[in-house]
Amino acid sequence: MSNYFSIGKMLSAHGLQGEILVRHSLGKRSTLKGVEAIFLEERKNSFIPHFIQHVTAKNAEQLYIKLEGIDTKEAAQKLLPGQIYLQEADFKNQAASSSPLALLGFTVEDEQYGTLGTVEEVIEMPMQVLIKVMIQGKEALLPVNEQSLVKVDKKNQVVHLQLPEGLVELYTS
Repeated sequence: MSNYFSIGKMLSAHGLQGEILVRHSLGKRSTLKGVEAIFLEERKNSFIPHFIQHVTAKNAEQLYIKLEGIDTKEAAQKLLPGQIYLQEADFKNQAASSSPLALLGFTVEDEQYGTLGTVEEVIEMPMQVLIKVMIQGKEALLPVNEQSLVKVDKKNQVVHLQLPEGLVELYTS
């Protein structure tokens, strides 16, 4: 089974030919070069491929995407709003190494508690980044900011954190 990574969200239909405006978190201007299909989650853990006809970059965070079989504004609107996913290999080729999304799949280690789990999702907030990690079967949202981030070991794919006292206990007790 492939791993799918959310890269952004479909915002609106654009024009009359079925193009869709997408906001992405790849960390760089992108036209998804080399990507044949994006995936939409129709039901929980059921990813449906949609093949790309063409992509135009609007700016560093947005792009216009035209999908095969989506030829009208109304057809495009039926897909909205929704998250866009890429398969793991495409994601690794598209995400900037400095982008918070590049942390997906990394192991999270805390100085006090040791290994906590694997980064399953990156949530970018206006003032900070949160990473979702499963700790003892419970979903934990951990802050990654100037105070908590010790270092990112890209070679070994490990995020080293020093989390605030009591935060891990919230999820383990």
